[in-house]
Amino acid sequence: MDKKLVIIPTYNEKENIEAIIKAVMELPLDCHILIIDDGSPDGTAAIVKNLQQTTYQDRLFLVERAGKQGLGTAYICGFKWAIEYQYDYVFEMDADFSHNPNDLLKLYDACANQGADVAIGSRYVSGVNVVNWPMGRVLMSYFASKYVRFVLGVNIHDTTAGFKCYRRQVLETIELDKIHFKGYAFQIEMKFTAYKCGFKITEVPIVFVNRVLGTSKMSGGIFSEALLGVVQLKINSWFRHYPQKQLDK
Repeated sequence: MDKKLVIIPTYNEKENIEAIIKAVMELPLDCHILIIDDGSPDGTAAIVKNLQQTTYQDRLFLVERAGKQGLGTAYICGFKWAIEYQYDYVFEMDADFSHNPNDLLKLYDACANQGADVAIGSRYVSGVNVVNWPMGRVLMSYFASKYVRFVLGVNIHDTTAGFKCYRRQVLETIELDKIHFKGYAFQIEMKFTAYKCGFKITEVPIVFVNRVLGTSKMSGGIFSEALLGVVQLKINSWFRHYPQKQLDK
């Protein structure tokens, strides 16, 4: 049986963390969860530790880091952990229920049964499927993805999406130490690098629901990094050799 890991980065998610862990664990997916907590002062890690000891022994794991180090570095830490422990499918997911845990099944199916190397939970592949965001933020996100798609020349509608499934080979092939961006541009860089390495990327339609509990980590600076970073990514790609996907033996 293949091994599946859901990586959830956290910073001050005490209102959501127990519920999201329970929701994922109850899926017919038989997965493990890795929480990457950046020193949450609200006690998020303590809640995870309690669940490790009382409910989800051998299925729930925690990496604690000192202070906020960025979304990208959290996921890179998780990816390396997943490779070390030989997980076959690795998921990215938010802790705040903006990503519906049930959609993990669709992402897994796209990679395990439909030939995708990377499956993206896409807000924009079938229209605009975002709930409870202010219209200004919806438009900013939607047109940012259009901009990224145009500049990088990738056929991906939701280029900033953070809900994904990777086959392990993708993470082993991408040179993770060369992924530089830490904010939302990290999501763009990972997709673009997977594309340049020759992997098949599929978008799976989802409905994104803005968080109800806790505080958003989005900021103007993070968004600006994404917009400016794509130009840098494009220029750098002209001079970089990307390792290519190897056919399965």
